[in-house]
Amino acid sequence: MSFKLSRVLAALSLGLLTQPAMAQQTLPAGPPISIQMVTQLSPSIPQYTKVDIPMLREALPTRSNGRIRVTLASWPERNLSGPDLIRVLRSGQIDLAGMALPTVAGDVPLLDIIDMSGQNPSHEQGRRIANAMLPTLNQELERVGIKIVAFYPFPGQVLFCRDPVTSLADLKGRRVRTPGGSQNDFIQSIGGQPVAIGFPEVYSALERGVVDCAVTGTATGNGARWYEVTRHLYTLPIQWGVAAYAVNLAWWNRLDPAVRDFLQAYMKEVEDAQWKLGAELTEDGIQCNSGNAAGCKIGHVVTNRPMTITRETPADVALLREAMQKVVLPAFVRRCGARCGEIYNQIVSPISGIRYTAQ
Repeated sequence: MSFKLSRVLAALSLGLLTQPAMAQQTLPAGPPISIQMVTQLSPSIPQYTKVDIPMLREALPTRSNGRIRVTLASWPERNLSGPDLIRVLRSGQIDLAGMALPTVAGDVPLLDIIDMSGQNPSHEQGRRIANAMLPTLNQELERVGIKIVAFYPFPGQVLFCRDPVTSLADLKGRRVRTPGGSQNDFIQSIGGQPVAIGFPEVYSALERGVVDCAVTGTATGNGARWYEVTRHLYTLPIQWGVAAYAVNLAWWNRLDPAVRDFLQAYMKEVEDAQWKLGAELTEDGIQCNSGNAAGCKIGHVVTNRPMTITRETPADVALLREAMQKVVLPAFVRRCGARCGEIYNQIVSPISGIRYTAQ
C-alpha cells in the first residue's frame, strides 16, 4: 500500500472511529485532587502544544468543577528519558505519564507488539492493534504497577539524515539513532548501525556527526528543529509511533470511583484528539520541512535551507514488510518469549496479516 493511500485510509477510518463527543461530564463537589503529569518527549511538539497543554493542563481543571489541579511537564523539563519515565511512574513520583512505547519496552518487552517496524501501513491499523491488545497489555503491566488509560500516535516515523538518502540501501554503514526495540532490528537488517540516544540529545548528536541519521515523526523532528542539523528527509514510515498515557496503578486504584470514571472518560477525549492530530501531522511535517508554506498548516515552515524530500520507493515498502516478517517479528519473540509469539498470532496477526512462525 502506498504512503499516500495509507494516509487517505487512515483519515477515513479515524473519521469512523471518532464519534461526536457525548455531553460533557463534570465532577460533583468534593475534595481537591492534585495530579502530577509528565507527558511528551519535547515541550515544542504538537502533541504537547496542541493537545496536552490545552486539554490536560488548561481544560481538565475546569471540566472537573475545579476539583482537579494539574501539574504538567514534558520529559526534558523534568530531565527524564523514556526508560527513566516508567521507573518514576512506578515509584509514584508522578501519577500519569506519556510513554513512547519503544523507549520503555526494555522493562516490558510486550509493549513492542503494537507498532513494530514494518507492521502497520497506517495509523488506523496501529490504533486497531493497540485497542485489541489493551486488556492483555494491562494484565502484563500490573506486575510493574502501572496501567494504560489511553493510546496516542506520533506522525509517521521517518529518516532525517545529514547526507542524501534515496533508498534504504543508502543506510548501509551509517549510524542511525533509533528509539530502540524493533527499529534496532530493522536498521541492522539493512546494514545500518543503530545508536541509542535519548530524544533531547539527538539534535546535538546530529549536529556533531555522532550519528548520520535519526528516526522520528515528520512533525516531531520539525518541532525539535532537526531541519537545522539535517538536510534530507526520506518519507518511508518505518513505524507510526504509537504511544500511551499510563498511570501509577496504586494511585489510580485509590481514587474515588467517580473521579476514576471521570478521568477515564476524559482521557478517551484526549485520545481521540491525539489520533486526529496524528493523522494530520505526517504530511504536514513533510510540507513544513520542505519549506512549502501552502501545505504547512500546523508546524514551522522551514524557510532557511529547507530539507530535500525523497518519497519512499515501492521496493523499500516491500523490503520493510519483508523485514518485519523475517527479521523483526522473530527478534521480538526472542526478546519477549514464546508466549509473546502466541499472543501475536492470536490477537495481532488477524489485523496485521502477518503470522509468526517459530524458527
